[in-house]
Amino acid sequence: MSLEQLPPLDKTALLLDVDGTLLDFAATPLEVSVPAGLPEILATVKRRLGGALGMISGRPVEQVDALFGDIPEAIAGEHGGAVRHSPHGPVERPPLPAPSATWLIEAEALARTYPGTLLEHKARGFVLHYRQAPEAGAALRDAISKLIEADPGFVLMPAHMAWEVRPRGADKGSAVTTVMNHPPFTGRLPVFVGDDATDRDAVRAAKNMGGVGLMVAEAFGDPSGVRAWLERLAWEAW
Repeated sequence: MSLEQLPPLDKTALLLDVDGTLLDFAATPLEVSVPAGLPEILATVKRRLGGALGMISGRPVEQVDALFGDIPEAIAGEHGGAVRHSPHGPVERPPLPAPSATWLIEAEALARTYPGTLLEHKARGFVLHYRQAPEAGAALRDAISKLIEADPGFVLMPAHMAWEVRPRGADKGSAVTTVMNHPPFTGRLPVFVGDDATDRDAVRAAKNMGGVGLMVAEAFGDPSGVRAWLERLAWEAW
């Protein structure tokens, strides 16, 4: 679906991925920056949508909060492993397993083995980023696959220059469904925007609910294109 075929504003809920969609990638996840003016643009878009602006991210909810404060009405973090339905509301977590201590020790050893690799801990999983060690990507994938192969409760997901281990039972598709079942999203059509493989579940979920799923490279080119679209949306119609 093209941008010209999106639902009317008064029937739309806008759900946005963060890294690679709203924000440009940085050397590490903690080094990203929010461009000047973007918070004000998002706040205006939120008002135009009757509050129905959410963020669906692989980041923990707390990191999205640190970047955007109370601008998003809802935040689903950790690929749906943690959801906050309103600013300053409680963070809800489905009953999912956490990775074993042995896995984390092995992941730390992998990060030391391949200099430039960064291990990111999450409540229910972990990520090995190899943006600064691109030659290590295949070796890391093989090592992590072997590490978790005996436990069907976890899955290895590709991300942008990273491999993420997370539990089955929550993904960005389930996150879209959960967010859309609470006001002010209820009764609207989801328009989701994401950029990588982990966002495909959310794209499918949005389409299954009668809404729209857009991938950054195809619809906008890059995050600057997404931000330019949001700026237009803040003051104009779709």
